[in-house]
Amino acid sequence: MLLRPRQKLFVERSLAALSIHQNTLGVAPTAAGKTIMLSAVTGEMIAASSAKACILAHRDELIDQNKTKFSRVNPGVASSVIDATEKSWDGQAVFAMVPTLSRAANLEDMPALDLLVIDEAHHAVADTYRRIIDRASQLNPNVKIFGVTATPNRGDKHGLRDVFTNVSDQIRIGELIASGHLVRPRTFVIDVGVQEKLKTVRKAASDFDMTEVDAIMNKSPVTDSVIVNWKTKAADRQTIVFCSTVDHARNVADAFKAAGINAATIHGDMNDVDRKSTLAAYDKGAIQVITNVAVLTEGWDHPPTSCVVLLRPSSYKSTMIQMVGRGLRTVNPEDYPGVIKTDCIILDFGTSSLLHGSLEQDIDLDGRKSEGGAASKSCPQCEAVVPASVTECPLCGHIWETGHHRRDPDVLRNFVMTEIDILARSSFEWVDVQGDGSALIANGFNAWVGVFFEDGRWYAIGGAKEKKARLLALGDELPCIAAADDWLNSNESDESAHKTKTWLRQPPTEKQLAYLPPECRMDFSLTRYQASAMLSLRFNAHAIRSRIVEAKTSNLTDAA
Repeated sequence: MLLRPRQKLFVERSLAALSIHQNTLGVAPTAAGKTIMLSAVTGEMIAASSAKACILAHRDELIDQNKTKFSRVNPGVASSVIDATEKSWDGQAVFAMVPTLSRAANLEDMPALDLLVIDEAHHAVADTYRRIIDRASQLNPNVKIFGVTATPNRGDKHGLRDVFTNVSDQIRIGELIASGHLVRPRTFVIDVGVQEKLKTVRKAASDFDMTEVDAIMNKSPVTDSVIVNWKTKAADRQTIVFCSTVDHARNVADAFKAAGINAATIHGDMNDVDRKSTLAAYDKGAIQVITNVAVLTEGWDHPPTSCVVLLRPSSYKSTMIQMVGRGLRTVNPEDYPGVIKTDCIILDFGTSSLLHGSLEQDIDLDGRKSEGGAASKSCPQCEAVVPASVTECPLCGHIWETGHHRRDPDVLRNFVMTEIDILARSSFEWVDVQGDGSALIANGFNAWVGVFFEDGRWYAIGGAKEKKARLLALGDELPCIAAADDWLNSNESDESAHKTKTWLRQPPTEKQLAYLPPECRMDFSLTRYQASAMLSLRFNAHAIRSRIVEAKTSNLTDAA
């Protein structure tokens, strides 16, 4: 498979840092393709050699996910697993569960490693991880340590410098929104009469004192106002609500149910059966709103979630980013037919957005507390002081504009140029087959993809050898282009990414012209690749039309 251009750069920078330093940390948010990138770095470090690597994770699902994706990126590298049921060091790349490997008996069996990879590397300073790191360093003082995380700044302010001395690269959330791999957040800060009280809440060991927050927020008039505002801005959206305490979460869920909304609560004391059944019902759409207390901040995603409600402040930006991030993923239409997601509404009834500003992080390996608040500006309409990064006033709705292009939160400012750049940076040539921008086609040796505009909506459709045409994305143009390009990347290789090959510019073959309209013979500017794109559209026209009709029908059924 192929990496996106930004992923390739991340890998190159990480390898460069590892060639200079004993260790490095890479920062990549949700949807950056973290597992693909760490797999590529690992493969480059150990492939075609006898070097051995161990990839750490702290959850079973991450082990399975990492191993599967690693095999796609590095099909020639043997792998094995260390977990509760299997303990094999036979693979050149070994995927290990931290709770299992950190036990003394298992550490004794660890062979010398050349590379130790730490997924979710913000956990690297925990005792269990340190035992593994120390043992790896003891067995091989020259072992390289590579960590990847989305949130490098820990909530407990324990810096990562004990493990990492440098940061190789950071992919920002704004980059992924601009490239169509995340939806844009639309944040509204809503004061229901408690904002000044929340500003007086004292900080406990790791966050604001949630008992004090509960005393302010867990009241019927406040909850009633929350539901009124939610109905105004997000009544048709699946929603995750972050509360201060379990009692608060239950009361908010009860209030939603009393208002006729299917709601449920997830909390840390629930048994696995109840938790899984509740999340399964939410996944199927039987539950619209889930309230929780710091349970769904990490390691869980439900892409159709398009509203996040913050009913608690967060003293740490990393916690706010984790909460908001639950709503930023794009939707795969095959997994969720009829669901169209173009943005995520953030309803902040606390102070986190005003305190922290944008979703981007400044990395600090020492864990020092940053001085001062987020950069701010004054709204010309309501005169409120708001974070400098916002382009839609969260209090009155005023919109800041630059030229003719609206500036969206965390999105690169020139939207049109960003879109063009995505096509230019693709490993494949894209052809405007209709000449009006409404149908874009790209081909590889093994797969084809098209992005089509119809009735105010974009559709990304792709096919490959022995794979029938499928709907890849629908909604806004950027996510559709991103999904289409990713489809080609996953089905092609460096050899078949022929964008720069000179034969693309040669005239069409006689065989191609035989299938094209007669007027194409008189178009002396037509190239062989453009002809192949036109033929992809012609030969797959029925399948493309079927997928678009199915998507429209599914959306109408879902809306009904």
